[in-house]
Amino acid sequence: MKLLFTICARAGSKGAKGKNVRLFCGKPIVDYTLKIYQRYVEAHPEHEVLLAVNTDSEELLDQVKQSEIPFQYVCRKEELAGDAAAKGDVIKDTLIQTEAAQGCQFDIVVDLDITSPLRMLADVEGTIAQVMEHASCNFAYSVTDSRRSPYFNMVSKKENGFYDRVIAANYTARQQVPVCYDMNASIYAYARDYLFNMTAKNRRALIWKMEDSAVLDIDSDSDFELMELLTKYFWEKGRYLDIK
Repeated sequence: MKLLFTICARAGSKGAKGKNVRLFCGKPIVDYTLKIYQRYVEAHPEHEVLLAVNTDSEELLDQVKQSEIPFQYVCRKEELAGDAAAKGDVIKDTLIQTEAAQGCQFDIVVDLDITSPLRMLADVEGTIAQVMEHASCNFAYSVTDSRRSPYFNMVSKKENGFYDRVIAANYTARQQVPVCYDMNASIYAYARDYLFNMTAKNRRALIWKMEDSAVLDIDSDSDFELMELLTKYFWEKGRYLDIK
């Protein structure tokens, strides 16, 4: 089984400036993603694993190089560097360029987001296992329990200018609504073929649930500060020490 792990990060960030190259609890934030990648490689010698880094940031590239982990560098294409570029397209392009450079074909592509530093090895393994162990599954991603429901207590502005629930329903109690989850933008696992045909009709996805209190998608300076506080708290309690 050949696995390609990807780290895809742009130089720019509007919410938290330079978030992909900032220090997080005293180390470059990418170090935590590199550490969990290393742990997976060590735990699974039966798999052929390679890391590819897709970026237009020289600073991030230098940080990854300092780790001395072998990796394939993929320069971010200009047309995939804008705010509107879909991450799936970036990951697909990373796969295409890496396969061309390496002269091989991968079975599964695993993307790890830099701004989700608290990941357990079991979370990475569990997400990958959904694709690896279920023949009908071609895509898996990490989620957390949702604190709100579009059927019950989430609203949006309607065409008449007034607000109502996102999904119209007659539920009177939260316990009645379909179970929903929040995508936490931490781990994605793609079957190779799905990356070349990413449509809703073709998608057969499964999820892996992570602890919600440990995952915060960093989009602002306040998110960054809060995530650092949570991380230091967990370390004091003896948790997540394997990435420290």
